[in-house]
Amino acid sequence: MPTSTGNASDPAPTASPSGNSSSICVSSTTKFKYLGVNEAGAEFGNASSVPGVLGQDYAWPTTSSIDFFMSKGLNTFRSAYLFSERISPPATGLTGPFDPDYLAGLQNITSYVTGKGGYALIDPHNYMRYNGAVINSTTDFQTWWQNLAGEFKSDDNIIFDIQNEPYDIDATTVFNLNQAAINGIRASGATTQLILAEGTSWTGAWTWESSGNGDAFKNLQDPNNNTAIEMHQYMDIDGSGTNGTCVSPTILATRIQNATAWLFANNFKGFLGETGGGANDVCVEALEVGLCAMQTSGVWLGALWWAAGPMWGNYFQSIEPPNGPAVSTILPALLSFL
Repeated sequence: MPTSTGNASDPAPTASPSGNSSSICVSSTTKFKYLGVNEAGAEFGNASSVPGVLGQDYAWPTTSSIDFFMSKGLNTFRSAYLFSERISPPATGLTGPFDPDYLAGLQNITSYVTGKGGYALIDPHNYMRYNGAVINSTTDFQTWWQNLAGEFKSDDNIIFDIQNEPYDIDATTVFNLNQAAINGIRASGATTQLILAEGTSWTGAWTWESSGNGDAFKNLQDPNNNTAIEMHQYMDIDGSGTNGTCVSPTILATRIQNATAWLFANNFKGFLGETGGGANDVCVEALEVGLCAMQTSGVWLGALWWAAGPMWGNYFQSIEPPNGPAVSTILPALLSFL
């Protein structure tokens, strides 16, 4: 497991609204290695529209969106996709061959990112479900990840995100599935890439310990010592990311505080895979204060906003260029942490 370098008991960071990084986070001595956005779209669709039609029911991120963010200095993109019904059709099962067209779509967008020097997270966005049922076979899940990682093992800038937001599953079960995935990824020959493990209860930072993740994930092992803990944290009243009103300018910093202490105490690095809020002054300040707390701690590798993507329309958290609501408000705050 990665070694943390920060001290979770350090004094609270000082952040001030907008400007360059030195004015945003005056006490930070570290910088994020990974900073960017989620690129949603390939996971879109419901039961009646899966596998669905490309360009109608779902869409891959556009290269123009990637170019826009990379031109600003952001370097990390989380590409969500469905493994049930799309990359792994139920007819052949979780351990069967991948759908060649869908796999090619994933390979095309990730290689575009990494070919430009960025980092591409591949994110099976299935909540630890396959074909409508909770995954319970560590053997099958390990095989699935070994097969998929083998397709990307020669690209050092790929990041393997084991599974998006498991929920209503015991933390120990989720831990065992994550451990199996790590074993499968490394067995594929993918030995240099970062792996991100996610816990139960939607991998929430503010519930990391109360959900049982804190106890379950203490013993996570990676033979290549390059796995971090991915957590998600939204800033609205119930932490769901469905409301544009952020609780307070300090809500993100407050909600990650105990998770930061856990990371430090257990010698792990963290990765904030999703955060979001409204395009307003309170949410901008909350993001800045929270990211400053993360940078100052030294235990967080990076953070991603939820979300860009070509199918959002007027979604309040959309940062899709050129006109997503978060482009003019949230993006400058993110860029101040470069």
